[in-house]
Amino acid sequence: MRLTRFTDVALRVLMRLAVSEGTDPPTTREVADTMRVPYTHTAKVVARLQHLGLLDARRGRGGGLSLTTAGHSASIGALVRELEGTDDVVECEGATPCPLRSACRLRGALRQAQEAFYATLDPITVSDLVAAPTGPLLLGIGSGSSQD
Repeated sequence: MRLTRFTDVALRVLMRLAVSEGTDPPTTREVADTMRVPYTHTAKVVARLQHLGLLDARRGRGGGLSLTTAGHSASIGALVRELEGTDDVVECEGATPCPLRSACRLRGALRQAQEAFYATLDPITVSDLVAAPTGPLLLGIGSGSSQD
């Protein structure tokens, strides 16, 4: 299973914001630059995460992005389900329907494997993802350190 670029960026944005507590809140542009993602793509991700209640975005002087309490404790499994959707891993009913679809066991096996993937991620939170060594590395990215 491969995550979409959107989900990948969303997870990285949340991780970056999880380590910015106690500092000036970064802007969408700063997060995009730090994570090396196009600004327009990051802005779409930020809008979706804000809609989900995982981050706050404030405009103007003193504004920026910050993780909400729900954002810190968000289940990675639940978030990936939300962003990726619950579509089947394979398309059986598409423009050219699979001739095996009425008696195929593959679709069910793949659905079960997909759910096992999500279930493995369910107990992991955004805060868990930024424990050392990841958090300190994230703090160093974009600060002019040699990790930039």
